[in-house]
Formats: sequence, structure tokens, C-alpha cells
Amino acid sequence: MALAGQKTKSDYIEWNKLNSLVLKLDRDGEWKFSLLISIGMFCGMRISDILSLKWRDLIDRDFIEITEKKTGKFRRIKINPNLHEIVSKSIDSHKLLNQDDFIFLNRFNTSTISVQYVNRKLKEIVGKYNVVKNPLLIKSHSLRKSFGRRVFENNENSERSLILLSEMFNHSNIKTTKVYLGIRDKEIFDVYDNL
Repeated sequence: MALAGQKTKSDYIEWNKLNSLVLKLDRDGEWKFSLLISIGMFCGMRISDILSLKWRDLIDRDFIEITEKKTGKFRRIKINPNLHEIVSKSIDSHKLLNQDDFIFLNRFNTSTISVQYVNRKLKEIVGKYNVVKNPLLIKSHSLRKSFGRRVFENNENSERSLILLSEMFNHSNIKTTKVYLGIRDKEIFDVYDNL
């Protein structure tokens, strides 16, 4: 979680809490946000790229292939088996009609939901399900940060994982990735604790 006093725009969510949240949303019939959160946590994509996905980008695919809106760079993302399962459940819940439809349409089916709506809804969801202490720090970018923290922790906080994440996130260097994940601040504060 974010450190006290840390100047961050969004916080990450612990992996086990995110998994639990996805299951609860699915149980409660909230397939759209269950899927949105799952894509964010398993793929590390920016919200603008998630919202641009169409059903055909996920159905019977092993990879998501996108050109990132922010960077203009092509990215190929392997679809995790857990995400495959969540996509299948979402298709069953949605009664898919057209593979060319955007996945995250608004309630009128006229356009995709907005980033502002996603941020507002995420705060509401994490508050309702008591996922984090401070829901105000949770935004759509929290999903991408959660992905990054999971990769870092799964690789024993190694420099190698930072290099991989730096490449995946299209950061210019690993220092940027450390700052992005809040790792540098924690390392510095740990020095004081260990005196």
C-alpha cells in the first residue's frame, strides 16, 4: 500500500484482495467490473487501452494485441488462464451478440464507459467490499500498479523483475519503474527503520 505521506496519485491493491474482489463481483452479477478489474490485474494495461477492447480481442485468443493509446507502441500480452476463465464467465453473463462490440459499453450501449466513471465506480466498489483502508487512493491506474507489484513480488523483488516491468510498462528506465511502484520510497524508509 502507499506509504504515509507518499505523494502518489493512486495506490495498488494487494493481489489476494483483488482476487477476492473479482470473485465477489462475479458472485453479485457485476460481470463488467469483474472483467475490467481482471484484465487490469492480469495484463497491466492502462485503462484507456482496456476500454478500447472489443469482444473479438479476447474470444478464442491467447494474446491481446494492442497499439497503446498513450505511447503509440505495439504490445502483445499473453492471456493468463485465470483471465480466460473470467472472460468465458463474462460472455455467458453478457449473452454476447456481436464480437465487434466494445466490451465496456455504457448502460445505453452508445459508447464505452468513461475513465471518470471507472474511477468513481472503483472507489465505490472497494469501499463497499472493504478492500482497502482508503478507497480515495484507488483509481483505474491502481490495477496496473497492482500488476506491477505482483510481478515484482513473484520474482523475489529482483532487479530482473524491474527490468521486465520497465519494458512491459514502456518506462525509460528501471528508476522510473521503482518510483511508479513506490519501491524506492520504501527502500529509503527501510534504511531509517533498520538503524
